[in-house]
Order: sequence, then structure tokens, then C-alpha cells
Amino acid sequence: FWADRTPVHEAARRGETLQLQQLIESGACVNAVTYDSITPLHEASLRGQTQCVKLLLAAGAQVDARNIDGSTPLCDACASGSIECVKVLLSHGAKVNPPLFTASPLHEACMNGSPECVQLLIDVGANLEAHDCHFGTPLHVACAREHLDCVKVLLKAGANVNAAKLHETALHHAAKVKNVDLVEMLIEFGGNIYARDNRGKKPSDYTWSSSPTAKCFEYYE
Repeated sequence: FWADRTPVHEAARRGETLQLQQLIESGACVNAVTYDSITPLHEASLRGQTQCVKLLLAAGAQVDARNIDGSTPLCDACASGSIECVKVLLSHGAKVNPPLFTASPLHEACMNGSPECVQLLIDVGANLEAHDCHFGTPLHVACAREHLDCVKVLLKAGANVNAAKLHETALHHAAKVKNVDLVEMLIEFGGNIYARDNRGKKPSDYTWSSSPTAKCFEYYE
């Protein structure tokens, strides 16, 4: 797996800024890719190595390079939860809505659970309804991971509370993880308690009888 990583990849991954600077000055390629199309900038971004990200970009690293999964360094920075890396990449023109067939930067920020990162992406135009075939929308992801702060940021920004993935809404996710606070928040923002998924089930059908979440649904019904 590591066989085709270059010294630049390794220095970027480890945050060795002095070593990285020396490699760059000696003419090492900052856009070298591994067989899975990972660049040194991906490595630095995924590990939140802000100084290495700055060095690589200053040396001409491609800010929107894609790895084999289609992810960009911005996706990786959001996955790491490094606000500083995200800011640096955005300031160098990273696309907040790259055309992807997988999780967007906003999806990654919601998976990580960083409301600050979620807000930052929204402020620069992130698509609230970006849809991933596996995860659904960013709201689906935030609910499935029970990141309530991220859910609140998304809803306040206008995310569609009833967006569906195979007819499954965020409220279905909240019911499955049995999180009463999450259920209440979604309902307060207009979540449809009668929505049915592809199995014909309402959110309340995923709760245990007499459980706090079941009682919550009963109250609103």
C-alpha cells in the first residue's frame, strides 16, 4: 500500500515541514500520484498538516486533484476536521462543490462532526442538498452520526428536512439511533412524522414501544 509513496508524500503526511521544504527546493514533484491517485496534498490535508498544505500549494500543488475515489484535498481536510486546512484550501480556489460521485466536502464535515467546518462551507456556497448514493444528503449523514450541532447548522441554513434517500428521511435516521433530542429538533423544523421509507415504514416504526423516542412520536402524532 505504501510502496509507491514518495518522500514528498511521507513528509506531507508526517507534517515534516523542513524536510518537505528541502525536497521542494531540490526539485521534487509536488503533484506525484500514487497508484490510487493520492497526491502529497491529499496526505497533508487528511492529517490536518496546515503548514505542509501551504508549502505544497505555494509550490504548485493542484488544489482540486482527485484520488481514485474522486475525493479532493478539500474533502480530506473536512474529514480531518482541520478548519485551518479548509480555510487555506478555499483561499487557493478549492471547489466547495466539486462534481463528485461520492461524498462532498460538506458530507465529510458532517461525518467528522465539526459544526464550525459545516458553517464555513455553507458560508462559501456548499450545496446543502448534495446527494450521495450511499449516504444521502449531508443532513442524512449528520443525523446518522448523531452530530446534533451539525444538524442544527444545516437546518438553520435551510437544508430540506424531508429530503429522502430511498424514501428514507433524516427523521428515519433519528428514530433508528433512538435520539430523542434529534427527533424533536427535526420535527420542530418540519420533519414529516408520517413519511414512509422504501419498506413502507414511518420513523416511529423504528422505535421500541414505550421507549422515550416512541413516546416523543406519540406526543407529536
